[in-house]
Amino acid sequence: MKIVIQALEQINGVEIYPIISLIIFFVFFLTVGYLVLTTPESYIEEMSNLPFDEDDGLRDEHDIEI
Repeated sequence: MKIVIQALEQINGVEIYPIISLIIFFVFFLTVGYLVLTTPESYIEEMSNLPFDEDDGLRDEHDIEI
């Protein structure tokens, strides 16, 4: 770990990378939080019931009309 610290200390402007990473994380976290909080409840309910729908658009081999 000491080698990594010594190598990073010699790079000019390296202290900006943790700040940029933190900003990207916060922007992503706030965006996901906003989308979750503003999603209509009807959409969430529709998506949660989707696996239980009978009409999934797929056809069985018994449904084929000749």
